[in-house]
Amino acid sequence: MKYSKKYTNADFYKNGEFRQDVAVEAMKDMFAFYGIPFTELMAKDMWVTDFGLGDFENVGMGGIFWVNDAEYGYFAHAIYLLPGQMIPEHAHVATDFPAKHESWMVNKGWVYNFSEVGDVTPDAPAIPATHGEIKSKNFVVQKVGDVLRLKEMETFHFMMAGPEGAIVDEWACFHDNAGLRFTNSEAAL
Repeated sequence: MKYSKKYTNADFYKNGEFRQDVAVEAMKDMFAFYGIPFTELMAKDMWVTDFGLGDFENVGMGGIFWVNDAEYGYFAHAIYLLPGQMIPEHAHVATDFPAKHESWMVNKGWVYNFSEVGDVTPDAPAIPATHGEIKSKNFVVQKVGDVLRLKEMETFHFMMAGPEGAIVDEWACFHDNAGLRFTNSEAAL
């Protein structure tokens, strides 16, 4: 049995307003299917976002920063993607801190892991119209246990969950929001 999409934008929006409580419930439904306990810390610190694009069903994510330490320069994050959901294409640039370098491991489900580095990969999944054009045309299918790293610093990249959704661990150097750049100028945290 595989996890499948249960929620649509009709559930996530009311009168044009993003319903974060429903988005959290959708994530909790996926956690229950995958046997991931929803802990007190997750209830307190987990977040969901549609990046201001109004299309959480297709462009959005949930997550929790387990640690984001500027002093020691390290970061650990869980990424939660519902079936077919993508993180907007983005890059991390240097600010007062080095550009964020990251590695990912899929724990549940699978993702398309896209990068602007490399040749165009054929048969890419459709990018939601609400996201717009992308620069990242190279991708691999990243499955449970696969560990990948950012191919090149300060390059554009993103993930899109397969039809089963995905839970992904990310490890990186300190994440400075000031260094986050989206290709869609309307995307924001």
